[in-house]
Amino acid sequence: MCGRYATTRSDADLSALFDAANVTAGLGPSWNVAPTDPVPVVRMSRRHGGRVLDTARWGLVPPWAADLRGGVRMINARVETVATSPAFAPSFARRRCLVPADGWYEWVRTGNQRQAYYMTPADGSALAFAGLWSAWGPDSVLTCTVLTTAALGSLARVHNRMPVVLRPERWAAWLAGGDGAEALASPSDTSTDIEVRAVRPDVGNVRNNGPELVTPPSEPAEATLF
Repeated sequence: MCGRYATTRSDADLSALFDAANVTAGLGPSWNVAPTDPVPVVRMSRRHGGRVLDTARWGLVPPWAADLRGGVRMINARVETVATSPAFAPSFARRRCLVPADGWYEWVRTGNQRQAYYMTPADGSALAFAGLWSAWGPDSVLTCTVLTTAALGSLARVHNRMPVVLRPERWAAWLAGGDGAEALASPSDTSTDIEVRAVRPDVGNVRNNGPELVTPPSEPAEATLF
């Protein structure tokens, strides 16, 4: 799964990177994005005639849901079932998005200890997770989810799932909608370019947020996978 991630680039940088009109209300950087947080997403907009950089609440809430609370359990959608899930299928067909990120976190338990790891491109480049969005309620609250797939390569040593990472050449196909087969043919082809970094335990507390969260711990991890 993907339950925490970092997205720290400015709205201006993301707008340029994704060639999208900026319609956000202004989001600051976050090194510790948690479920229900507002996050940047790139989606297609008829009103703007193309891509827009927008703000969504992380945790997709279907239009038929009674309230927003269920979104905390819908931060991820599995590629294996997304096309048939009652909650996700309508968005999979018509409401795709890209979720900009710098990297994501997972935890590995060894005995009584939990070691946090940060997965991020070794060259510092941006990631784009495959996502879905939906609008809920009379105020059309925008919500989103991140697609996950089976972890590849060394990433599977940290967790058996990982976000679906889309290369730039597949962004257009993903946003276009349809069955998604072309965009997801190689759903996470950047695994060999991802650095797996042991980081400080502070990231486990959602109140902590700063660049120090993605730096290695001051003391080497007693048990490491790499």
